[in-house]
Amino acid sequence: METNDRIRIDDPTPAGIAGAIARLITSGELRAGDRLPTVRELSRRLGVSPATVSHGWRALAQAGLVVSRGRSGTFVAEGGARPASSRTDSMTRGATGARLDLSLGTPDPALLPEIGSILSRLALGAETTDYHQAPVVPELGRLLQADWPARSGALTVVDGAMDAIVRSLQAVVRFGDRVIVEDPTFPYILDYLESIGAQIVPVHMDEEGVLPDDFARAVASGASAAVLQPRAQNPTGASMSVERAEELVAILRRGERRCMIIEDDHSGAVVPAEDISLGRWLPDQVLHVRSYSKSHGPDLRIAALSGPEEIIDRIVATRVLGPGWTPRILQRLLHEMLRDETVTRTVEHARAQYQVRRRALADALRSHGLHLADGQGLNAWLPVADERTALIHLAANGIRVAPGGPFFVASRGHPEAVRVTIAPLADGIDEVAAVLAVAARPRQSEYFSLDQASWDGR
Repeated sequence: METNDRIRIDDPTPAGIAGAIARLITSGELRAGDRLPTVRELSRRLGVSPATVSHGWRALAQAGLVVSRGRSGTFVAEGGARPASSRTDSMTRGATGARLDLSLGTPDPALLPEIGSILSRLALGAETTDYHQAPVVPELGRLLQADWPARSGALTVVDGAMDAIVRSLQAVVRFGDRVIVEDPTFPYILDYLESIGAQIVPVHMDEEGVLPDDFARAVASGASAAVLQPRAQNPTGASMSVERAEELVAILRRGERRCMIIEDDHSGAVVPAEDISLGRWLPDQVLHVRSYSKSHGPDLRIAALSGPEEIIDRIVATRVLGPGWTPRILQRLLHEMLRDETVTRTVEHARAQYQVRRRALADALRSHGLHLADGQGLNAWLPVADERTALIHLAANGIRVAPGGPFFVASRGHPEAVRVTIAPLADGIDEVAAVLAVAARPRQSEYFSLDQASWDGR
């Protein structure tokens, strides 16, 4: 039977086309190596534009279900969908035992709270629980709600920020849906969106967050969701202002279709900026994530997730079929840490230290003619003349940073940059800055300022 004869598409939209082909592949009706109809053939048959079919083909390619062989055509890929690893792999590829690793985006262990004494207190009052207790320890839930940036229908606890983002996307995004992201953004988010067949819609940024005009165009495209980082945006360190948040809210209110906002507050209490949530204005349209890994310890693997009750209930019900709940002993540990004055002072000290280290690096780079934008959190974003050359020069000097390319939606044509984790820079900042300055090799026209031209290369 010809491939064309096996293809039945009832919904001639990009998502419908991609979904129909995906079902045929996963059911085995289309096998590895089968050639698919050309874009023109299928568009003529369905009575839609070639662009509509191209969008469906692109979603399938991003999910690893099909592969293009140029003029030979598009074929069902070998082995089904591939894991989303292209960007995350490139972040760690070639990693060596660098003298100074500034690539990881992780907190300084010396600035994390000491938990031994709190664990001892917990051990004295430890109790055996069962499978049927509430997934969130009640006293922790009350404490989190009291300090939450917005009203929410419900709140649950999950295993870290990425777990919260993945489960949120699973709840609100279907194959082929458009999803808005900041550009640049965290590579794991991009890889996951591609793995589920979402169509990624990039939006440029400045020092206050995503640009309103770009965001308005993205919302008008029919996006079903947006993933935003309100403060200490990774990789840039930018934090959203209240004024910018209000502009985005006005755009969302004008939208013809509800676009769910997933907010990733990944650095939490080690960021001095206010925890702004669009949920303050749109509580039924926002899922807000706050992680405690960078402030209280990565091994806690705890993040809180709030949002409309029907969506949170759906996420909780889905988790029952997998891990069930985040260990209650860890939840009780976080509850005690959030109430402990010594821990609170330690987190406040870490917050101040990260800002001190960022300012010290910015001052040192300024002495070499480089301007580092204001920002917060554990990372700084440094434009360079040539990313590959910069990475090689830094590696030769025993310093590893994260390449900038994986943070961008497009694989080509993006600004050249590297991400520098400032968390480990307790000393030796002047020496690091000198090496970074040589690696960057900027011309006068490439000095970094957080305006639109610096971000999108225009």
